[in-house]
Amino acid sequence: MDFINKVALITGAGNGIGRATALGFAERGASVVVVDRDAEGARQTVSLIEQAGGRASAVEADVTRSEDVQAYVKSTRELHGRIDCFFNNAGIEGAVAPTAECDEAVFDAVLSVNVKGVFLGLRYVLPVMLEQGSGAVVNTASIAGLVGTPGMPAYVASKHAVIGLTKVAAGEVSSSGVRVNAVCPGPIDTRMVRDLAAQVRPDDPAAVQRGYEASLPIGRYGTAEEVANVVLFLSSDLSSNVTGAQYVVDGGRTASPPGVTKSAG
Repeated sequence: MDFINKVALITGAGNGIGRATALGFAERGASVVVVDRDAEGARQTVSLIEQAGGRASAVEADVTRSEDVQAYVKSTRELHGRIDCFFNNAGIEGAVAPTAECDEAVFDAVLSVNVKGVFLGLRYVLPVMLEQGSGAVVNTASIAGLVGTPGMPAYVASKHAVIGLTKVAAGEVSSSGVRVNAVCPGPIDTRMVRDLAAQVRPDDPAAVQRGYEASLPIGRYGTAEEVANVVLFLSSDLSSNVTGAQYVVDGGRTASPPGVTKSAG
């Protein structure tokens, strides 16, 4: 997976999966534009890339604001002239609560970042790629976009929507040399998953992790780097015939959901 002379634009790159993917692109030769509303997190990602000998720049942006999205696209074009890879990744989890008790403001906030933010990224990056006649987009969905998760109505709705947006965009642009796919992480050892565990069991969040890991066929949470590797594949020429797809990275969670007995054989 060679990204020499390629430009990779990544939202939500100030931590977690976004940061791991930014580092992966840079390690393989790409010039990376790190976008995050957490300016310090973005700068830290850039620093890590530069310390490893890579090239990166940071842009502070709120992905729910059209003017901010247009600004990060404009900044990337001014710096590099093109956008070869776009990891449309920024997202939030919201508060854990059953649908009957879900706060309307929380619902609106989650959909604003996770759906509108992804839409705006597509809206302003795709024209650049269509003008080039090439490009690869990966949207961050989730296994929550494939199954229901009690207590997370907003997050589940948002990630189902991301998969829908992925399929629509892929069908619209694939004949023009642009591919659009989604990655669907399961439980990954990131700040988001740790925060969710703390919401479920404030007294003992580690117990949530132990219980969930015991239910996974792989027996552990995934790592941000494992998701990043799939994003890199979907962004590379190795996946030139893959578009409109959702790639699951969940340690077997959706193949063997909790309650299904694992075979010893």
